[in-house]
Amino acid sequence: MVIRRRLRRFLIPLVLYSFAAGVVGYFVHHAHSGARGIEAQQQFEAQAAELTKELEAVRTERQDWERRIALLRSDQIDRDLLEERARVMLGRVHRNDLVIIPGDQ
Repeated sequence: MVIRRRLRRFLIPLVLYSFAAGVVGYFVHHAHSGARGIEAQQQFEAQAAELTKELEAVRTERQDWERRIALLRSDQIDRDLLEERARVMLGRVHRNDLVIIPGDQ
């Protein structure tokens, strides 16, 4: 009887603490590597940084195109830009241009 009480005094808290430790471990594990955990947040931040770089590249490209369009829309068209576009559209080259034709590889 005495041994049984001592065993109960020891085992009941041990079981409760073990259960609590298991629950805490479960939540800590999912807080670290779950779908919304620390690792996922780091991946989202890396993806956001990559998308920010891509956005800046697209913005720069858009600014270049807007500048070129502004040159075509102005009262006096930029002659170099007009000549470049005409060559591309007509498939012509200037006699001083160097043309490189890639061969079969």
